[in-house]
Amino acid sequence: MQGDATELAAAIRHGNLSAAEALQISLEAAARHEPLGAIAYLDGAVGFAAAQACDRERQSAPERFSARPFAGVPTLAKDLGGPFRGLPVTAGSRLFERKGGGADSDLALRFREAGFCLFGLTTSPEFGLSLASEPAIGPVCRNPLDSARTAGGSSGGAAAAVAAGVVAIAHATDAGGSIRVPAACCGLVGMKPTRGAIPGGPSFGNHLAGIASELAVCRSVRDTALIFSSLSGNARGPVPDSPPIDFTNGRLRIGLLTDTGPTHPTDGDRLAAVTEAARALEADGHVIVPLAWADLEWSVAASSRAFADIVSVNLAALIEAAVLEESRAEPLTQAFAMRGRALSAARLWQTLKDAVLVSHAVWRLFDTVDCILMPMLAAAPLAIGSFPSDHGDIDLHLERMTAFAPLACLANVSGFPALTLPFGQDEHAMPLPVQLMMPMGHEPGLLTLAARLEAEGRWQHRFPVAGLPS
Repeated sequence: MQGDATELAAAIRHGNLSAAEALQISLEAAARHEPLGAIAYLDGAVGFAAAQACDRERQSAPERFSARPFAGVPTLAKDLGGPFRGLPVTAGSRLFERKGGGADSDLALRFREAGFCLFGLTTSPEFGLSLASEPAIGPVCRNPLDSARTAGGSSGGAAAAVAAGVVAIAHATDAGGSIRVPAACCGLVGMKPTRGAIPGGPSFGNHLAGIASELAVCRSVRDTALIFSSLSGNARGPVPDSPPIDFTNGRLRIGLLTDTGPTHPTDGDRLAAVTEAARALEADGHVIVPLAWADLEWSVAASSRAFADIVSVNLAALIEAAVLEESRAEPLTQAFAMRGRALSAARLWQTLKDAVLVSHAVWRLFDTVDCILMPMLAAAPLAIGSFPSDHGDIDLHLERMTAFAPLACLANVSGFPALTLPFGQDEHAMPLPVQLMMPMGHEPGLLTLAARLEAEGRWQHRFPVAGLPS
């Protein structure tokens, strides 16, 4: 596996290296991998202050130190979401300046309680509006598995840093596939949790009418399970907590979707990976239930429309509330903001109603199956520059994103948890990702099935984690 955050935390806990040494090694790795463009902002002093505090706690209060699951583990926050005190977020935009850093969000506090040592921000497209992380202000984020290809978006910098081994795990956000698409591009595990499982307060600035969630991109399923259990629960609104439901590893009905419709077809090698994952689960005694594109077609289309409307209105409101100089934004961002201002209240109301109907339709589908297994990406990671932002054609941009990840928005709009992991590699040694979705609160089941597929050993990380033996 070439290491993960759980292994790195154990090495620090057992005294094989200190938190400060782990941070120094991560900083050196960040310098070596600077051409990837994964890191938008770096502050070694902030990182060392956290690491040294960890090392002091290890000496003075070893039980408290050991109770932190990721004590001393260096990590990076995304340049969108949070915020994290001391790390000035700009959302990949020149509309904000790199100063301050504000107070910790509720989620940031939980990251620190878990023992993470944060030392920078990862690259995001401007306001997270793309499935590539190539903001005009730079840096352009590249895939460490093939630098000519995208690392995905909008958590592309996070995924590139983790896949390259700069850090073992990194904060990420997902409003339209933004955790899962980069994870799929870079051969990582990425989970969008159940709506309301992860805290979004106190400002709920990244809530986006419920479609956005925050968590991490990871190198293993066990890291995903551990960080989810560490950060989730008691989210304090705006929806009731959905406590994880105990998973009994019995015979499940696995809904198998191997068709993304004639408009946005998925490449054969990616469909084959989904089919092979189904066979692996069937061999364990689970029942495979074929699903047709018609079962999900309306929900998928409505989800894409909801994503476009919600992010447009949110962006327009943000620019107005923060009195930002919109003319300095990228042309595509300006077009989204203009679209948001032009959207009528009646249209937005219909969009929000359709989002509820999407959730209801997926709930009905879960009356017939226990889990849905489907593609994550329609094609291999695209070339750098495939999602340009120097134009104002929103429809073209949305079409490009949908063609690349047709099923990305469904989990966001419906509120259901979804997870992607690599299940093999194509002829160019790029990952073949699959996606699993289960009912709300069923993260334990999702993670159990993902661990079973991971155990097949069909994907190996290319780069070791900084601080661990290769």
